Amino acid sequence: MRKMLIAAAALLVVGYSLLARAEDDWSKVGTALGKPGTVMQGGVYRVGLPRSDLHVSVDGIVLKPTLALGGWLAFKTMGTEAMVMGDLVLTEDEVNPVMSRLEESGIEITALHNHLLRATPNTMYMHVFGQGDPVKLAAALHEALAASHTPLQAPSAGASQPPGIDLDTAALDQALGAKGKVSGGVYQFSIPRGDTISDGGMAVPAAMGSANAINFQPLGSGKAAIAGDLVLLAQEVNPVLRALRENGIEVTAVHNHMLEDQPHVFFMHFWAHDDAIRLAKAMRAALDKTAVVAQ
Repeated sequence: MRKMLIAAAALLVVGYSLLARAEDDWSKVGTALGKPGTVMQGGVYRVGLPRSDLHVSVDGIVLKPTLALGGWLAFKTMGTEAMVMGDLVLTEDEVNPVMSRLEESGIEITALHNHLLRATPNTMYMHVFGQGDPVKLAAALHEALAASHTPLQAPSAGASQPPGIDLDTAALDQALGAKGKVSGGVYQFSIPRGDTISDGGMAVPAAMGSANAINFQPLGSGKAAIAGDLVLLAQEVNPVLRALRENGIEVTAVHNHMLEDQPHVFFMHFWAHDDAIRLAKAMRAALDKTAVVAQ
């Protein structure tokens, strides 16, 4: 019994050491990138890069960064190396300088496109992919982001948003069949698919962009602006497109985010502003035409 207890204690020490080393490694990634991140489900280290410096409006509505301007980078270990994926929010004049620095560092650009229509000023979204030493990847991404005005400083404690939000969140949860969360004055849903998406032979967790994202920004009197993207197989694209449009939700883009994903998926971006509950029910009707996780 004593030997078994000693062996168990040794395993706990080793496990603690490995965990501490992993946390220390991620802290080095945050330092190299210039902004700390958070360890998410699936062992993903995710760094949010909201464009809080921009004042973008659509149809006269000023967008909160967490509605449709939330850039991010996510790292996950791959054996002795790491994979990074992300979505950088850029103004038109930032696209080529950032792309040049990414190319020089060997980080791949997997997509460049719009998410919104009629945005003033116009914003573009650059998806990236890299493999290698995570600290070196983070340093290269920091160098690329320096060619933009993307804020890298961590928000101060006094700048945090209050937990409340002017929406009936319980009714939204019921309509969508999922639980949302408040982030930066926006009520956000992340609804995973029921199948597994992989890229480069590695599973892509929800925190790396494989989940359906549906965001609600309150406009007062029970109304909201919604934006986000749905993750779809080829055969789901047009049924979902019809379901959204029949309910007055505008489809603003359909495109890829990854290059070697299996199965290959498309991302459908959307925009609308109306009664929040009505929009949530419409989004659920669209989700029901996809292989989402049963709620």
